[in-house]
Parts: sequence; C-alpha cells; structure tokens
Amino acid sequence: MKKLSIILIVIMAFTTISCKETPKTGGGEYGIDNPISADNVDDYTKASDGMPKMVFSETEYNFGTVIQGEKVTHKFKFTNTGDGNLVISSVKPSCGCTSPKWTREPVRPGEEGYVELTFDSSNKNGMQNKNVRISANTDPNEHVLYIRCDVVAK
Repeated sequence: MKKLSIILIVIMAFTTISCKETPKTGGGEYGIDNPISADNVDDYTKASDGMPKMVFSETEYNFGTVIQGEKVTHKFKFTNTGDGNLVISSVKPSCGCTSPKWTREPVRPGEEGYVELTFDSSNKNGMQNKNVRISANTDPNEHVLYIRCDVVAK
C-alpha cells in the first residue's frame, strides 16, 4: 500500500510539472491579460466610428525539425485594416511550453502589430501542434495562431 501511495505522488508531481493545457495566469510576463481592461477599452477605440480588423500575413508556422531542449521563436505580423484602434486584450497559449509577447499599445488603422510565440521543446518528443487564442476588440473578437514542429532527441 505504501508503494502505491508513492507511485501516485510521483504521477501527480509529474502531471503538475508537465505541459499543462491551460496557460499560466497572474504574475510574470507571459499569459497575463493586457492592462487595458474592459472598463477603459472605449478610451482607445472611440477616436473612430468604425471597428478595427485584425488581418494576419500568416496564421500558421512550421519550425520544421527542432532539437529537444531548443527554444524557437516566430513573430506573426498583423495589420489593422479596419477603421478603429485595435487593442489586444489577451493572448492565451494552449500549453505552458509556449510563451507569447504581443503589441501592447493600440494599433491604429493601417498600422502593424505582432504576436510573437516562443516554443520551449524541453521534455518534448515527436510532432508538436500548439495554438494561441488572441482576444481583441475586433469582429470576430477571437483569432487563433498555430505553430508546429517535430522535436527530435539530441
């Protein structure tokens, strides 16, 4: 019985430190919401009567083959083709192994912004498919980006 308890504790510990399906929230740079809240988003968008529109030059990126332990980064660029200022309120990765950075200030019509994703291949093996959900004051208000790679052992 004691061995079974130890095995369960080890399994629970491994599950806790492995790649989670929900992003980290609170504290730190990654996985936190933009300080622009629902209460003050209108301050950034009311300068124009129209809606902002987020158009990405690409929504998928394949890193190809990645050596286990490497961190790889790709920057997805977008243009605001709408009439109002575009504000990204959150960027949420599907896994804790993917860290986002993004344009924090409002993106004016005709201007460009970015969402940069860094994938940490530590403790990964084989084909990896990750996504990031972006919430913004656009219609539709959610956008999804995808990254892929094949992780091979050193």
